[in-house]
Amino acid sequence: MSGVAPETSPTPGTAKGASNLVVRVVVAGVLAPLTIGIAWIGGWPWLCLVTAAAALLYFEWLMVVGASGNRIAAAAGIAALVIAGVLLMPALAAAALGVAAVGLVVAAGVSARGQRAWVAAGFAYAAAALFAAVVVRRDADAGFVALMFVLLVVWGADIGGYFVGRSLGGPKLWPRVSPNKTWSGALGGLMFSLVAAAGFAVSGFGRLLPLLLLGAVLSAVSQLGDLFESAVKRRFGVKDSSQIIPGHGGLLDRLDGFVAAIVFAAIIGFMRGGLDGVGRGFLVW
Repeated sequence: MSGVAPETSPTPGTAKGASNLVVRVVVAGVLAPLTIGIAWIGGWPWLCLVTAAAALLYFEWLMVVGASGNRIAAAAGIAALVIAGVLLMPALAAAALGVAAVGLVVAAGVSARGQRAWVAAGFAYAAAALFAAVVVRRDADAGFVALMFVLLVVWGADIGGYFVGRSLGGPKLWPRVSPNKTWSGALGGLMFSLVAAAGFAVSGFGRLLPLLLLGAVLSAVSQLGDLFESAVKRRFGVKDSSQIIPGHGGLLDRLDGFVAAIVFAAIIGFMRGGLDGVGRGFLVW
């Protein structure tokens, strides 16, 4: 669900960097259309995809914080995410929240004292991604369009950040957390996100100014999500959350910006449109 590459990739121009970029582009060229196709279908296929993604996000988080060896915490959290996802399909949100709460308590409770807060945070992170992705898409009126808006804005931020940042360089954005990210990359990501948002307005899915504002905010939120995940990995001395995606690293590495953006979109949509109108509440102004 992420774009071509984050700005932390090897420098293009070297043989290794060019080869790695080709792998990333090819993999993204396969995964992006597949994600869009399943999102368009919606229903159970989309639920299965995001539930599996949430379970993997949680397990990769446990790997990053050094808690993946706790099989009870891993199994309890994954089981709770799967059950909560199934309950979300028939719109049993209260029951899904209850299951998630139990899963969080059990997973954290069986963890070592020094790891409990990190395990709980990882489960909450994965559960938030699951709930948000499901409730945004479930809106029959605007769910798919709202989801595509979030995806394309985040992909724009990723792609713009990579190419503009690598081309222009300049002052670092937050070197203690992510030493390769630059202010030029952040601004490039913002510009690409605005182009994506403008495309929705031109296509008749909303008014230009509100969609540009949404695109700008989502771009900033997605980049903050990327920095947050980088900070967690740096805290534990980890470079990639895993190597499950060729050329891209782990799912957590690729979905950090999307998770932040879709959770933000779901909160705004719920506040304005209620549980059954999250997509419309977020997108229509």
